[in-house]
Amino acid sequence: MIQIQDDQILVDGQPRVVMAGEVHYFRVARDEWEQRILLLKEAGCNAVASYIPWLWHELPDGSIDVTGATRPERDVAVFIDLCAQHGLWFIARPGPFIMAELKNEGLPFRLYTEHAEIVPTGWDGRPAPSRTVDYLAPAYLAECERWFGAILPIIADRLQPHGGNVIAVQLDNEIGMLAWVTNSPDLTDHLVDDFLGWAQASRAGTVPYPLTPEAIRSPKEEWAGPIRQDLAVFMRDRFRRYVEALRAMAEAQGVVDVPFLINIHGTEGGSGEPFPIGISQLVETYAAVPGMLGGSDHYMGDMTLNTTTDLYVINAFMAAVNGPGQPTTSLEFEAGSGDYGGGVDNQYDPSTVELKTRRSLAQGNRMINYYLFAGGINPPLEEAVGDGNDRISFTGERHGTAAPVGPEGQKGMTYAATARTVHAVRLHERWLSRMVEDHDDVQLGLVLDSYATEYHHPDSAVMTEVVDDLVRHRGAGPRRALVRSMLLGGYRFGAVHLQRDEPTGVVALATGRHLSPEVQQGLVDHLTRGGGLLLLGRLPDRDLEGRPCTVLADALGVSGAELTWARDHYYPSVVASGWAAPWPETRVGWFQALEHERGDAVLHDVDGAVCGVDVEVGTGRAVLIAAELPSDVALFGRALRRLGVSPGLELSAEVPGIFATTTSTPDGERMLHLTNITGHHNPVRLSLDGRPIGADEPLVVPPRTSAFLALGLDTPVGRVEWANAELTAIADDALEFGPPLGDGTTVVLHGAPDVGVEGGLVQRDGERQTVTAPPGRTVRITPA
Repeated sequence: MIQIQDDQILVDGQPRVVMAGEVHYFRVARDEWEQRILLLKEAGCNAVASYIPWLWHELPDGSIDVTGATRPERDVAVFIDLCAQHGLWFIARPGPFIMAELKNEGLPFRLYTEHAEIVPTGWDGRPAPSRTVDYLAPAYLAECERWFGAILPIIADRLQPHGGNVIAVQLDNEIGMLAWVTNSPDLTDHLVDDFLGWAQASRAGTVPYPLTPEAIRSPKEEWAGPIRQDLAVFMRDRFRRYVEALRAMAEAQGVVDVPFLINIHGTEGGSGEPFPIGISQLVETYAAVPGMLGGSDHYMGDMTLNTTTDLYVINAFMAAVNGPGQPTTSLEFEAGSGDYGGGVDNQYDPSTVELKTRRSLAQGNRMINYYLFAGGINPPLEEAVGDGNDRISFTGERHGTAAPVGPEGQKGMTYAATARTVHAVRLHERWLSRMVEDHDDVQLGLVLDSYATEYHHPDSAVMTEVVDDLVRHRGAGPRRALVRSMLLGGYRFGAVHLQRDEPTGVVALATGRHLSPEVQQGLVDHLTRGGGLLLLGRLPDRDLEGRPCTVLADALGVSGAELTWARDHYYPSVVASGWAAPWPETRVGWFQALEHERGDAVLHDVDGAVCGVDVEVGTGRAVLIAAELPSDVALFGRALRRLGVSPGLELSAEVPGIFATTTSTPDGERMLHLTNITGHHNPVRLSLDGRPIGADEPLVVPPRTSAFLALGLDTPVGRVEWANAELTAIADDALEFGPPLGDGTTVVLHGAPDVGVEGGLVQRDGERQTVTAPPGRTVRITPA
């Protein structure tokens, strides 16, 4: 039985962390399937995931082979059963779209020739540059139903609640992604007619643009603003209806009692900054929908200051939109070192997979699917199309050349790091499956409509101006300064969905000039109730359609001029005053001069123009910083303290790049998550709730490593109140710890029977025992 509740995934009543690896059976010879599965099991994974490509299973005559009648590699049931024989769960990803570097994103070629009406045109009637389709076109849905009718009975017969090993089924893949990355909305006649009817109903007869296809495909400037916003909101609803249609098809085929999954896209060019575009597009398909789970799909390369910040925002924003009890998951968690085709064009540090995995689990992720875990060989198409390689994929013959397991089944350079990480996760699963991140009284503001930027007509100045402003300021803020500074300063925080939920404490929000009146009023109400607001970016003075809107500015008593930008031979620099000082004069990318009726100026340029103010509103307080600042732990920390919130977990690292947080269970168990993304042995001192963590000496975190450290974990030997080394083995009568983060191992036990340690010392003080051992060895603690 699979249950989703209390932000957990329960399998047969037990909370679990699902650690899966993507193995594409269709890219591996049938007699090699077991070898790949065994390598995945050796790495510690407890589940296999795989796309099931319609393109691979449909033959040129239109028939569908899912039993291996034409090729043994098409026998899906045998592959799933082989996973079950080795004690592994299975996550089925049958499309219809699957991407996976396949041609047509996994759809059969004939769909585009037999059903021309499903092929979209975009702005001005131009052909879509990608192989997207109109998802709700009747002909396409009929074809999907035919495909599901062939493949889903095999999956339904193997569902875990009914005695099999299939624990989840993904519906489609990266829905809406192709239209976003090409800025080409799916403007078929069918979709446009649907949109016009939706606009008339949702706008209650006051539509500010002509209800004609031409007005939508080639919008004039006077109505470009509302069309851009309406199209994004409409597509959320349309994607919801598409997923509902697929789910109904699946349930009709017997797929019930397991969660359906939605894969959320959004990373681009190695950056996680645009990821919430996918959340914005797909939020209505899964958030607060019973039986549905959303999972991230991210590719960001090495773990850097940018990557760490983006990953934190991704996880926080996903959690913010989820409904009660829905945990975060990741359905494509980048593994390997970057190359999917041939060549050596990318090479990530093998530590990257460990650092990313541990950071995500610290934020409550309950399922990770490593993509791609095992490479393979792209088989030829059954019928040549003359496209240069005539294979099912555009990557060439070999696929996944830098995966943990290579195309020929060899262990790659990231296999050991992946296995080490998964085994550590599995050892700590009893805690990671239940723990939630502890948060200080600060929330990162999420405005989903700030990410509704997937479509804008390239010739529209109105659309372009709004989109450029939103992209520049949203999320982690310009240069990621807001979130990065908070993380490096030790703040632990989640996010709040400002278009749905009432914030508490301090809201940290990055915003430009475009912000809806509803969100602006919500922030004013929050301040009036006594809340705090840290606002980074341009003062909002317009709504999302480009019209004047000064609800928040009026409440603050602040107005703003146009931005002053850095340019050739002009280097705008700002200085701090009041509580923000001392702070060195710092060059910025731009600043906005502010006029304020009350409050205090805390930031100004070298000529005296104010660009930062501290203002009381009602019983609350707002700090507005209207400048493109670099990340700065001291300045942002002072601003947050001015608003009444200090980090419960304080840290002082020798080199910036230590990230720390804590997680806990409802019954009081707690863990410290410590990550060093730098290339240095990085000393760090920490205190939690005003009390130092550990001994007098700092912890020294090795380069590019991460650790789960006990801060109160119940084990068979007793409660581990503190350990400066990570648990590496747990038995009924023994605990083992790995290398310490410092000069020797220290483990503090409470309420345990007398214990002993070979080559170390044990000191008892009442119910507490302190075990110490010299460095350079594994420490094993057993009953005395």
